[in-house]
Amino acid sequence: MVQPKVRRVRGVTARRGLAAALLALGAGPLAMAETAATASALDTRYQDRNGDLVADRPQDAQQWRDPATLVFAFSPAEDPAVFAEVWKGFLDHLSEVTGKKVQYFAVQSNAAEVEAMRAGRLHVAALATGAVPLAVNCAGFVPFAMMAAKDGSYGYRMQIITRQDSPLQSVAELKGKRLAFTSESSNSGYKAPVALLAGQFGLQQGKDYQAMFSGKHDNSILGVVHQDYDAAAVASGIAQRMAGRGVVNVADLRLLYESEPFPTPAYGYAHDLKPELAEAIEKAFFTFDWEGSALQREFAASTPPQQRFVPISYQSQWQIVRDVDAATDSVVRCR
Repeated sequence: MVQPKVRRVRGVTARRGLAAALLALGAGPLAMAETAATASALDTRYQDRNGDLVADRPQDAQQWRDPATLVFAFSPAEDPAVFAEVWKGFLDHLSEVTGKKVQYFAVQSNAAEVEAMRAGRLHVAALATGAVPLAVNCAGFVPFAMMAAKDGSYGYRMQIITRQDSPLQSVAELKGKRLAFTSESSNSGYKAPVALLAGQFGLQQGKDYQAMFSGKHDNSILGVVHQDYDAAAVASGIAQRMAGRGVVNVADLRLLYESEPFPTPAYGYAHDLKPELAEAIEKAFFTFDWEGSALQREFAASTPPQQRFVPISYQSQWQIVRDVDAATDSVVRCR
């Protein structure tokens, strides 16, 4: 069944809009690169011997972990109760391949997810795109996969949405309005739209519009529908998936802006897992049969449809995310 699409009104050219905003805020490519390098530094408890910006496994084998039960968490972008069932088939496969019991951990925030991995309580996870640098730097998260279409294409876009019957017709008209974000660690739900609004439209948070935080993308979307917010910054595809579950009607929403593609959430594991276990976890992702699965049904509404796991490079594919962090001065500080 074809899902209805969010209607576009006066969309800004994606590459020109967000890229221009990043340059405006970052005072040029060199300054941006220097700030990004600072923002992407690993916590002192980790080492990056091969220069890929990700924590390496400890050299001392005595520090490797081999837990009897693997704890898995999915990004808290959407309803944890719904996604526990969506992931059940995959987690059964993960258990079979690794020979471990697998427990689903329903996290309520990006911060809680990162803290759980840093504390050693979380072993395998999906991290929201914007939270990946924080998890890499502060929790030893090793991203190795993301969802993609059958042809390998991937990416979601940051969108600014409003109600279909709203008088708002452009991003510039958000001045004086209530704009919903998800959380400060979110790329599409906070950092990218803040950069866009300031750099491209001259709209400053707290001065030109009221920033409100919903906690999750689905909360932001529902808030727009129910008129709690005038508009919201969200990730593409989520409204369509909610529509597939009968939660919202996307015909009730209008698109004011859509960015260039960002990488989708990253899947990875804790840096200190035993090598054989880490290899088995990767094998489970890349050998999972999507055909007829709950994952396939849930993520088929994404654009492009997400139908497989593909390998990723944090160093290259998350560069645009680190650039957004740099332009918005979102320097990662590990507690």
